[in-house]
Amino acid sequence: MFQEERLAAILAYLQEHQRISVQEVVEQFGVSRDTARRDIVKLEEQGQILRTRGGAVLPSLNKKNYSHQERMQLDLTGKRSIAAAAARLIKDGDYLLLDASTTVQLTVESLQTCDHVIITNSLATAASMSRKEGVLVKLLGGDVHAEDQCVLGTRVIQNLADFHVDKVLVGACGLTKEGLMSTQEDHGFLIKEMIKRADQVIILTDHTKFGKSMLYRVAGFDQIDIIVTDKLPEKEMAEALHANDVEVIVASI
Repeated sequence: MFQEERLAAILAYLQEHQRISVQEVVEQFGVSRDTARRDIVKLEEQGQILRTRGGAVLPSLNKKNYSHQERMQLDLTGKRSIAAAAARLIKDGDYLLLDASTTVQLTVESLQTCDHVIITNSLATAASMSRKEGVLVKLLGGDVHAEDQCVLGTRVIQNLADFHVDKVLVGACGLTKEGLMSTQEDHGFLIKEMIKRADQVIILTDHTKFGKSMLYRVAGFDQIDIIVTDKLPEKEMAEALHANDVEVIVASI
């Protein structure tokens, strides 16, 4: 087996078992301990793993940020099913606060209800919903991030402070037993402030976000009312949600 094939196999093993020892590499692939160590060093140089005493683990923090365009292309079928289920939670006359999530954007674009006030930091959502009858759109002011198609910064927080809404819809970057996570502090702090200004907090997430740990903790489950997803979480996560009376709605695909 060539080294590149072995490295891919080691990563596949780590995805399933979370950690691997030098001895396990030796036994699994029939190589010497020196070769096993070189493989682990190579994977660390590529940023794929973290070396530990006697082996390696996968990094526990998810650091990847996707652009708005990339997010719109990721699992569009799953996003649409979640969006359809979330849209059924919205009633005529609801005032809504929306983050820049693509799943949230798809949710409000599919609404059949009317008489809404929508407050958002999403340029794409504001542009799309401004063409819809029966909807008043308020775009939060601040620094424009073209790649993410959103507005961030201190002015957004100041602008947000004057509003109160019925429901906030937020797309999850990651969810652990500790709650809602974000890869970026400025994004996470904005969501934290949004959550404070809504009577009902609705999180939209596909099942791949469960268990993803990230840099910034946005909110605990005690601050979340409903999670709309495409698949039930694993037992440990489900127990944490149940303990905090979070309703989980599984969208049909």
